[in-house]
Amino acid sequence: MHSDPIADLLTRVRNGLMAHKNHVDIPFSKIKSEVVKVLVSDGYVTSQEVITEEKFPALRVHLKYDSGKKPIIHAIKRVSKPGLRVYRQATDLRPVRGGLATQILTTSQGVMTDREARRRRIGGEVICEVW
Repeated sequence: MHSDPIADLLTRVRNGLMAHKNHVDIPFSKIKSEVVKVLVSDGYVTSQEVITEEKFPALRVHLKYDSGKKPIIHAIKRVSKPGLRVYRQATDLRPVRGGLATQILTTSQGVMTDREARRRRIGGEVICEVW
């Protein structure tokens, strides 16, 4: 049992990128699937699929590399943790790293990027930062 399944997801992606894997398998949950959907839509990973061959379903995340075999994701950092939740109002959301990084938030309207949350003028819990 993991006390922080989102941190587990981010660590598996980070380790898969360092090992130059084509894909990583992660135990499935709805929130993990939504976070990966945001990563796919922003172009950080290629795709995701649900694998139901085993007893428990798994989320297979296909990692993305540039033409020089370097990972597209340079860093992925957990912001809000179980011991210290980080919430931001829409007015407090600022571009990170000069707009080159993406913050992933969970809001009352679902999981989305900081850009989308600013556009919709809603705040939420900052899950992680990716650049």
